[in-house]
Amino acid sequence: MRKLVVLGGGAAGTMVVNRLSRKLPPGEWDITVVDKGADHHYQPGYLFVPFGYYNRHDIVRERRSFLPDSVRLVLAEIDRVDPELKQVLLTDGTELGYDYLVIATGVEPRPDQTPGMLGPEWRKSIFDFYTLEGAEALREALLTFKKGRIVVHVTETPIKCPPAPLEFAFLLDSWLTRRRRRLDTTITFVTPLDGAFTRPIASQRLGQMLKTRGIELETDFVTERIDDEHKSLVSYDEREIPFDLLVTVPVNMGADYLARSGLGDDLNCVRVDPATSLSTAHPEIFALGDTSNIPTSKAGSVAHFSVEVFVHNFLEYIEGRPMTASFDGHANCFVEAGYEKAIVLDFNYATEPLPGKFPIPVLGPLSLLEETRVNHLAKLAFRRLYWSALLRGRPLPITTHMSMAGKHVPTDLAKGA
Repeated sequence: MRKLVVLGGGAAGTMVVNRLSRKLPPGEWDITVVDKGADHHYQPGYLFVPFGYYNRHDIVRERRSFLPDSVRLVLAEIDRVDPELKQVLLTDGTELGYDYLVIATGVEPRPDQTPGMLGPEWRKSIFDFYTLEGAEALREALLTFKKGRIVVHVTETPIKCPPAPLEFAFLLDSWLTRRRRRLDTTITFVTPLDGAFTRPIASQRLGQMLKTRGIELETDFVTERIDDEHKSLVSYDEREIPFDLLVTVPVNMGADYLARSGLGDDLNCVRVDPATSLSTAHPEIFALGDTSNIPTSKAGSVAHFSVEVFVHNFLEYIEGRPMTASFDGHANCFVEAGYEKAIVLDFNYATEPLPGKFPIPVLGPLSLLEETRVNHLAKLAFRRLYWSALLRGRPLPITTHMSMAGKHVPTDLAKGA
């Protein structure tokens, strides 16, 4: 019996076991998933919790219900991985041997990495929305906020779901406007990047959206610390940005067991071949989803597309054949724009987001880099697709590799890119 151990029962890990359990010869493989919690969270839903659109019931399900009966689920903390002995050691002393290991434990916010962030103002005037508890606390804070300065802040990149902080700023503008508090509130978006986003054309488009909404943009801000006493962000070049309410995205890091195992980089992400997701150091280990260090978005769509490529390659790899599929870094993201509209980004390693129609060239129905209500409704509808199709490894009408059909470089944006 050959053993496959998958660390992490989130989106990537769940898709892997659902797809492989249907393709691997029955009775020849023992598949185990290890995760520290029994609940599976729809993490894109955290964004909507502070504004009252979703609650805990909408975005949390039992993890076991999305795994095949043939797959064993172990609920435990991981102490470390021993690649030489091909073992996963759990904190309760259990040792799990493997022939192949898939690491998919994602990344998590680490406010402890920034001086002052976890000080006395944490979840009093400083909030996050990358955890369910943080999003719920922020919801209560927004309900009592009357006027002042709200700062939306990215500490360091990369982060999971890179557009999410921008989405929060856009939704906040819309939410305050409808409650007639916008004129009494200053919103500032603070980023370590040199623009609103990582890719030039999308960055210019999103920057225009910030400007239109009267949201201030502070770029190249590398955070040194948070001054709790004076309620301000302080950068390494000694700039200070005061706030009454800070909505921050802390440093995102992989799990600590990866550092203890010697498998992680400086942010505890696993170094892999960006085309195959195979570890560059250990031929029995793959890393998928946010855990890997591939140079593209840490987004659910990347997990989806890279898992499809991985499954094809893994079936060849275990037979001793060359892996013939190659992941191109394809990502697509719905970016909430507020006022019940959204834009869609579609890009990969080599090509930045461009205007056009998606997923069907010319026909759409979604519009790339354009604010539409249809895009917004599609983002809301995706939550149901996530539970019913994506996690279960069922096909979706989106190509694994990015298509250039129907896309074009707009003249006005290209000049400013």
